[in-house]
Amino acid sequence: MTRSWSRRTFLRTTGGSALALGIVGSPLLTGQAAAADEFSDLRATWRTLILGAGFSPTAEPFKTKLTDLGADAAGFRSTMSPATGSLWPDLVWTDPEPDTDQESFGYSARMNESYARLSTMAQAYCQQGTGQTGNAALAAAVLTGLDHMYAQVYNEGQTRFGNWYNWQIGAPQTLLDICVLMYDQLSAAQIGDYCAAVDHFVPDSAVANYTGTSTGANRVDLCRVLVLRGIVGGSSAKVALGRDALTPVFPYVTSGDGLYTDGSFVQHASVPYTGSYGSVLLGGLGALFALLAGSSWAVTNSGRQIVFDAVENAWAPFLYNGLIMDGVSGRAISRSGSAPDHQRGHGILSSIVLLGQGASAAENARWRGLVKGWMQRDYYSPPMSDTSLGLTSLARLKAVQDDTSVAAIAEPTGHRLFSSMARATHRRPGWAASISMANKRITYYETGNGENLRGWHTGSGMLYWWGDTYANGQYSDAFWPTVDPYRLPGTTNSRKVLADAAGGDWGASKPDVNWVGGATDGSRAAIGQYLRGLQSTLMAKKSWFCLDDSIVCLGAGIKCTDGTAVESVVENRNLGPTGTHALTVNGTVKPVSHPWSETLSGATWAHIGGMGGYVFPGGATVKALREERSGKWSDINRGGPTDAIARRYLTMWVDHGTDPTAGTYSYILMPGASTAQTSARAADTGWVQILANTDNQQGVRVPSLGFTGVNFWFGGTVGALTASAPCAVMITEKSDGTAVICVSDPMRMQTSLTLTWNRAVSSVTSKPSTVTGATTGSSLNLTFGDLSGTAGATQKITVQLG
Repeated sequence: MTRSWSRRTFLRTTGGSALALGIVGSPLLTGQAAAADEFSDLRATWRTLILGAGFSPTAEPFKTKLTDLGADAAGFRSTMSPATGSLWPDLVWTDPEPDTDQESFGYSARMNESYARLSTMAQAYCQQGTGQTGNAALAAAVLTGLDHMYAQVYNEGQTRFGNWYNWQIGAPQTLLDICVLMYDQLSAAQIGDYCAAVDHFVPDSAVANYTGTSTGANRVDLCRVLVLRGIVGGSSAKVALGRDALTPVFPYVTSGDGLYTDGSFVQHASVPYTGSYGSVLLGGLGALFALLAGSSWAVTNSGRQIVFDAVENAWAPFLYNGLIMDGVSGRAISRSGSAPDHQRGHGILSSIVLLGQGASAAENARWRGLVKGWMQRDYYSPPMSDTSLGLTSLARLKAVQDDTSVAAIAEPTGHRLFSSMARATHRRPGWAASISMANKRITYYETGNGENLRGWHTGSGMLYWWGDTYANGQYSDAFWPTVDPYRLPGTTNSRKVLADAAGGDWGASKPDVNWVGGATDGSRAAIGQYLRGLQSTLMAKKSWFCLDDSIVCLGAGIKCTDGTAVESVVENRNLGPTGTHALTVNGTVKPVSHPWSETLSGATWAHIGGMGGYVFPGGATVKALREERSGKWSDINRGGPTDAIARRYLTMWVDHGTDPTAGTYSYILMPGASTAQTSARAADTGWVQILANTDNQQGVRVPSLGFTGVNFWFGGTVGALTASAPCAVMITEKSDGTAVICVSDPMRMQTSLTLTWNRAVSSVTSKPSTVTGATTGSSLNLTFGDLSGTAGATQKITVQLG
């Protein structure tokens, strides 16, 4: 009689006695025994990655963390009450007729959360020092919960509902983690059932094509599911599939999701996501590299080096004193926390340490130095006090902190322009800034799953900045639920009222513009954004010239027919719950009472105590407002806390009036400057020369720096520069008689370009292949070939001045 073996029956049988198969002593047994040993080793490795190692359970912060873990687990055990449609009464996951997609999403999320509670219980059972370690009743409750979840909702007969993520990533990852932790308590039948459920929701076809929800960080998550499914179920084919399916994640991309050569990281096709999905990708790859290292399925793809290079090319530029900048965190900015940007940053620091274990010795050593520096400088939210970090991450970071062989590396200085995701970072001694823009390829903002409902204007030229020992909590301290979303710093906006989630989910709304980007020499930059408002008639040209101690900000061509006021926001400082930072304008200290407002006519400079200075070349009329604003995280994220929060703000903006036709502004941002430094800069009227601030071109010259920067929205002449077509130009004349000329095509459309600099040049000493002709003498004439394929990258030319 021939027996028909189903996949699940085989799983169960191979998990039992080899004697039952009658293959003792055969070569097949030897191979299976070796494979079983290897799977056992991999489970042990993953167990360590889940639970952490190398820390004392009696030392802080681990002692408290372990105690809390045990208490949570005991609480979950005591309230667990298996019933139809739920495992806990407060986490009902079924509704025969959900009223909305959002409700359906909520039910699938509760299923996911039920697995998360079981994971907490399993970790408390396995982890040392929890007070629940080895508790047989707790272990029995975990197994009861797993069986109930399988019987009720997560099984091969269930049709998924709500958010796909919960079924293909969230639930199976947590379920498989629990299986690893509780493996010795599970029967072959249970393992077979759980693996069959995972196979149903995450079939091999989930990674058959690199598209849709199977790209970037999502692909790494799916690969983790497949690899762990193989390890738990004893399937080498599944492990190999998960490893091999990582392959399309590694190469640089030129569109859509993934890493770009300029350091950009995009997810959901159009969202800059270094700080959220990028963190998932980094942590996921680090974990899989560590898990499979030395095994039959080690990740040896040469593309791994692209990920290693990205630590400093893609992630480090957005990490500052332990935080990850919000401009590359998508809808995650709407998620509550005591210091969300710092909490996200701390997770990335831990992932970098983990990834370093698979990198070269030199890379690992340098990364540990970077991490140590970020940890030491995070005075606002010290990583070792971060309650959101798990034990494993805390243990990794504590090991770096205590490693006396590791020297902390200082924050780097310089400028990075990420043309492929319309972002820029400018880092100087004592401060850092970031600019967020939008274009045909990059969305205004992302909303989805009821998150980030009012992030409408975050891509409208938002200018973030942080100080090294000050202003580090500007966006950390309940900024997003309390700030006026129409007055984000640096932006130009119509006051037209927008609905929550205006423009559509998942980055659906993108402006129909091409000219967004700039040119940089790696130290300074000329950056521009042709702005079109979200669901608005607003149009504007915005430029930022990033210099040694300041950023010169220009706006022109500001027009709108919405029938509402239009504003350009110079600053909107979060002063915390009780802040009364002094505002000094032209030497006069303004009232510190809340509320207070005033139109500042003839303002040439302003200074916010403890923050920095603002200079208005030629004088300006600026409106100022002190106010206390209240809000709730649930206002911007439907899953957020509903408690009201209040914060004080000091806002300055240029009011362009209702339906302006040619509005302009100009100001200089000086982070960390003192009152005296700000006043002195304003008094030095020749420090910056505004060469142009029109709808056609914007440019400045700073003689003391040898700097000239011009954004040509259209070809023309500005100062000593003439361009035949739209481009960005930045020139630095150096004391050694040389000059560096940086040119880019932000539109990615120029098939030819001629640039003339009316300055004596004796020779061209270096140039890229895109320069097809160069004439020197009393002026410099550069001819460029096709720039449309350069992805907006800067073309750098060095010359000897005449």
